Amino acid sequence: MPEFLTFSAVVCELNPLHFGHLSLLDAARRRSAGVVCIMSGHFVQRGGPAILDKWARTRLALAAGADLVAELPPPWACAGAERFAQGGVALAGSLAGVGQLFFGSEKADPAAITRAARALLSPGFSQALARQPDTGASFARRRQQALEGLIGGDAALLGSPNAALGVEYTKAILGMGLPLRPVPIPRTGAAHDRPAAPGETLSASQLRGKILAGESLRGFAPGFTCQALEEEKRAGRCPASLAYLERPILARLRGMAPEEFARLPDISEGLENRLYKYARQACSLEELYALVKTKRYTHARIRRLVMAAFLGFTGDLPALPPYLPVLGMTARGAALLKGCSLPVVTRLADVSRLPPASQALYSLCARADDLYALSAPSPQPCGRGQREKVIKM
Repeated sequence: MPEFLTFSAVVCELNPLHFGHLSLLDAARRRSAGVVCIMSGHFVQRGGPAILDKWARTRLALAAGADLVAELPPPWACAGAERFAQGGVALAGSLAGVGQLFFGSEKADPAAITRAARALLSPGFSQALARQPDTGASFARRRQQALEGLIGGDAALLGSPNAALGVEYTKAILGMGLPLRPVPIPRTGAAHDRPAAPGETLSASQLRGKILAGESLRGFAPGFTCQALEEEKRAGRCPASLAYLERPILARLRGMAPEEFARLPDISEGLENRLYKYARQACSLEELYALVKTKRYTHARIRRLVMAAFLGFTGDLPALPPYLPVLGMTARGAALLKGCSLPVVTRLADVSRLPPASQALYSLCARADDLYALSAPSPQPCGRGQREKVIKM
């Protein structure tokens, strides 16, 4: 089927929506019948709350040209790259009219990205990884070195955050056998870990820094993003910050038994013992991260584990999202839902028709929404997720 007859999907956080996101969504829109955003909800992959709530970011996505915005539930949105990509790809693949998956990449070479993804899925990779010497390096570093032995220089893709995520998207597509075509687009703007050069688009992390410092984004972000930030700030809901959750998180961790840490997702190699030990010693989250971190355990992984503990996630959650939670849509996006292979949740009544395990997951995600409400400058009441209607544009 020609690409312009099918929809394109984008897995995103929009934290907040910036000019780079606009470029990506515009590229997807120009080459397809419409755009679906699979967007992280209230908690994001860095292991913290999104700076704007999911309803404000849904409005931004629709204003930027999306036809459908579905939520990537927090157990996947707050996970490492592999699980994050699997959740997003599974939801995109559940929509029969979606034929492409667009993503930004430092190296927009689809052939190289596909080679890396196929190699990671091969039996030879598992053998190569097992042969890596145990030097105390992180898993990510040993993984890249093992892949380099199979495909040479293309393994460097794993060293760039967006390209590495693109490899994970492609690996998920191949592993699930989905009829999705990965479409990498050159990433624009500053890298997430360095300041922008003069005239260069600021990264999302730099924009968040300005927001938290009380600075205006006028001239640095799209006008409708700036307007949303100002409106949400006046309402006391923005900027959401991990600082407001620090003591509740520390309290939760101090009350956990060793066996509860052992049930966290992505826990291994005795990391649960370090978390238990230092959660009882640290007096701030930054101190906790620093105490637990080693060469083997990265800062990002520790942040995600701490957030998983706070939100009550365990390793026995479903491998993939079992339903499609819809946040917003246009008339064209609504029509796309008719071909969804998963149960679609657009209102609370839909939840009662889900299987018991899916209802339990929904309740866990609703609890995460209620905890997010405490991350706002003015704490918000519980239950907003059950009261909000799907946003239509």
